[in-house]
Amino acid sequence: MRKTTDQSMPALSQAVRLGVLDVGSNTAHLQVVDVYPGGSPDPLHSVKAQIGLSEDIDRHGVISPEGMERLVRAVRRCVAEAEAYGVAELVPFGTSSVRDAPNRTEACKQIRRATGVDMAFFSGEAEAGLTFLAARRWYGWQVGRMLMLDIGGGTVELAAGRGEEPELAVSLPLGAWRLTRRYLSQDPPTAQEVKKLRRRLREVLTPTIAAFREQPDPQRVVAVSKIFTQLAKLTSGPEAGEPLALEYRELRRWIPKLARMPAAERAQLPGISAARARNIVAGAVLARTLMELLDVPRVEICPWGIREGILLRHLDDSGGTAANGESGE
Repeated sequence: MRKTTDQSMPALSQAVRLGVLDVGSNTAHLQVVDVYPGGSPDPLHSVKAQIGLSEDIDRHGVISPEGMERLVRAVRRCVAEAEAYGVAELVPFGTSSVRDAPNRTEACKQIRRATGVDMAFFSGEAEAGLTFLAARRWYGWQVGRMLMLDIGGGTVELAAGRGEEPELAVSLPLGAWRLTRRYLSQDPPTAQEVKKLRRRLREVLTPTIAAFREQPDPQRVVAVSKIFTQLAKLTSGPEAGEPLALEYRELRRWIPKLARMPAAERAQLPGISAARARNIVAGAVLARTLMELLDVPRVEICPWGIREGILLRHLDDSGGTAANGESGE
């Protein structure tokens, strides 16, 4: 009797192991996935190495020698993990804190000398497009027109459209740690500092938001990033079977509470990490301002983000496959 195979099952023997390394202001985050033709990325391993560049970047954006040392050390650890897990191809990229540093070239040289890795960088608008792609693949075509919001450490991205490529995408230097350093110098911040930040955000964001308000109304508004995720976990938490979401009404209620607490106390709250406790107030004020100007009462938290977007684009560009580690010999 002839043996048959179930053609609906993925060809696991053809799986390729890839790694995406996201180097940001807080951490270097390695995500290892197994991919195969026609299949979705299968998460295998994830590791975060702390960097904590926030306090080691001066007002001109220059990374200090101490920060540079931690940056290289974190990347080295992630590269070693990738090698230990048999990653066939590593896709490393740096976000705004490294991308926009005047001494970025020196940082890349040190990383290359220590690890052999050549860092890649995307413009803010390209990052917005890649994150939008990840959200679209997560939710699918059935959600129709989509609006995506992403608050990072150094920048905030917005993107909107019906397809996999956004019709409108912007990136602004208004990330949570950048705003904290510029406007919220006290811990906890004063009421005057918080008011000044909110007023400034409305001034800066209003022209950008006007362009998005001119677009057709989205059927789904989604948020990506740890800031949005942690705020959603703090203010609500999902009901059984419901996706995680951030409600404007609850966010507005929580901001005064967060602003009265020092960072150490915020780090004890459910959902808030120690790494983001210092910057969560600025992130919350920014999230509130975005939702208010966009007239959005609720945003759904998307589990996929920039790393998945880069991976998906990489797979698309390589025809659904990637280097399999075999030589031509």
